[in-house]
Amino acid sequence: MSLLPVAEAQARLLNSATPLHRFESVPLDMAVGRVLARDLAARLTQPPFDASAMDGYALRFEDAATPGSELQIIGASAAGHAFEGTVGKGETVRIFTGAPVPAGADSVLLQEDAGRLEGDRIRTTYPIRQGQHIRPRGQDFLEDEVVLSAGTVMDFSRLTVAAAMNHPALDVYRRPLVAILATGDELVVPGSEPGASQIVASNTFGIAALARNAGAHVLDLGIVPDDSDEITAAIGRARVAKADIIITLGGASVGDHDLVQATMIAAGMQLDFWRIAMRPGKPLMVGSLGETHVLGLPGNPVSSLVCGLLFLEPLIRKLASLPPVKRDGVAKAAVPFAANDQRQDYMRATLTKTADGGWLVEPFSRQDSSMMKVFSRADCLVVRPPHAPELAVGSPCPVIVLRPDLLERFCF
Repeated sequence: MSLLPVAEAQARLLNSATPLHRFESVPLDMAVGRVLARDLAARLTQPPFDASAMDGYALRFEDAATPGSELQIIGASAAGHAFEGTVGKGETVRIFTGAPVPAGADSVLLQEDAGRLEGDRIRTTYPIRQGQHIRPRGQDFLEDEVVLSAGTVMDFSRLTVAAAMNHPALDVYRRPLVAILATGDELVVPGSEPGASQIVASNTFGIAALARNAGAHVLDLGIVPDDSDEITAAIGRARVAKADIIITLGGASVGDHDLVQATMIAAGMQLDFWRIAMRPGKPLMVGSLGETHVLGLPGNPVSSLVCGLLFLEPLIRKLASLPPVKRDGVAKAAVPFAANDQRQDYMRATLTKTADGGWLVEPFSRQDSSMMKVFSRADCLVVRPPHAPELAVGSPCPVIVLRPDLLERFCF
């Protein structure tokens, strides 16, 4: 099987994915980042009454149309404690922000535009406009009005309006369940004492974090040895849990100890493709096990993370009905780049903002795919397409931004 171009591999994977559209009800305080499964209509009118927008005096416009008018204070209206009477001719009610405007009043005079007199009286010192500083009933929304549509991603502002609409819980799409299976006789969990031929397993933690950040729940199937029966049993646990995606880490190639692909096929997986024209990450396996997507990521941690970023993140977000994360951008090369071969390169690099607001990108001198420390220090991946020519200093250079803080500041 020939190497598949990255863009074609991504398109084939995402074209095979359909948003899950299974929903659940979650409490309002757990709904941040979730996607509404239904239109959300207001359960009440907001504000539920004409309300004062300022601290001042509620009065009749005709009694205070010109400065120097004198009025008698007959009570007070505060938030949660409305004045129950009616404002008549020559009368006013002391009112506070958010309080109901009493019957008979049609305007609010700012407190600083009134002078206090003896005997609970005021004199106006500034002209007013009829209706000023009053928020009319229903100014924000009306009962039964659809304020948030299905498909909306809930953030801080949308949660605020959902709460104001009197919703204690929301119907949202379920998060996809990602089951992660690490394979290899050589792997031990962090905190263990590795044997002479063993290494500490690290992939699971990075891929799990990436999956959660993308909007998924994670089921860790643990580490299994290079044994078909053990791998089959782990696949069975994922299927019982109704995983939407099964991620395997390592063992997806065709070496004597690479048993994952053959075992998955024996379990019923339909292999779509494997071997991608990219570096790092060539031995990526993509298939399906019934309705479950299967991604076999390389065992090399850097290769696994790059493939996770390019394939797993967009797959999860499509299943979860979330918009894709825009990571692509362009920076200027801080150093010259050599011509590339037939595989698409993803080079770990740093970004530096220039005085004119642009960005310079410089790859690390060592790009060995086993070097996790380099990845931890990278701001981005420089994308070098197949057969790309040499690149001079200052040339535009496509990048994939890794860090959330840079995503917010990077000029795309």
